Amino acid sequence: MRSSQIRSVILGTGSELPSRVITNAALERLVDTSDEWITSRTGIKERRVLEEGKGNADMAYRAAVRALKDAAIEAKDLDAIIMGTVTPDYPFPSSACVLEDMLGARRCFSFDVSAACSGFLNALAIGDSMIRTGMIRHALVLGSDALSRMLNWKDRGTCILFGDGAGAVVVGASHDGHRGILSTKLRTDGSYVKTLYVPAGGSLKPASAESVKKNEHTIAMNGKEVFKIAVRSMEEISRAALDEADVGIEQISLVIPHQANLRIISALAERLKVPMSKVMVNLDRYGNTSAASVPVALDEARREGRIRNGDIVLLNAFGAGFAWGAAVVKF
Repeated sequence: MRSSQIRSVILGTGSELPSRVITNAALERLVDTSDEWITSRTGIKERRVLEEGKGNADMAYRAAVRALKDAAIEAKDLDAIIMGTVTPDYPFPSSACVLEDMLGARRCFSFDVSAACSGFLNALAIGDSMIRTGMIRHALVLGSDALSRMLNWKDRGTCILFGDGAGAVVVGASHDGHRGILSTKLRTDGSYVKTLYVPAGGSLKPASAESVKKNEHTIAMNGKEVFKIAVRSMEEISRAALDEADVGIEQISLVIPHQANLRIISALAERLKVPMSKVMVNLDRYGNTSAASVPVALDEARREGRIRNGDIVLLNAFGAGFAWGAAVVKF
């Protein structure tokens, strides 16, 4: 366990899911699929989609307001806003800057972190490091994505999986040695870049009439390869985070994994030897919300009373890059 005198503590959580619901039955009218096919292979029954005219920062704002209220912290007290996202409102500036203005947080610095589904854990690790070094005292850390904006609704391999959402936590400096972020671990393997990516829209292949016609601004994925690597990687990084925190898996009260696929979650639980009763699952209602999935599930678990004072929680995620990570947190 880290011996640093200053420790980062999660002071509050919040989340936001768009009101528009797209069920599996609705997808049956768009693409060659069925409710039974989607449910049996993914565990997803429905997902939320951001309404037209709204951007990523709109979701993030509502999640942030709830997290700040839960933490009893005002936006003016924030030193940093760090947002994990791959769907910013604009190519630049960052959605964190857009959010900063919406919140009226005038004395902080803000930036986005691009690590796809692992974005929140990367952002959390950065905020934790800044707090432990004394650089800042309070950070708003978010995972917020609107992947519906990047979907080809005729590709049943991807359009059934993803949804939109935002989750936020307020992290603060504390000298309380009995709680806080005990460890964070991050990894990437760039050799898998084209296994899960959006081919066009960047500097390598800027937007053009041809790229739009070919649907190259939408998600391309090799699902079988993702599944194979995800389970093993999430297990390994989780064990590394537990070792660094000097915490045994039997001490974990709840595992909050990235909500990508129920088969992945079940396989991970089996490898970690954790009963599913100690695993948070909400992807049946929201699908894969990318960077938002872990903080949304964390917020829901707290509101449902599944996390109490003294509980130790394991967070883990895996996404494009490939990028994966884990954190151990004592509440």
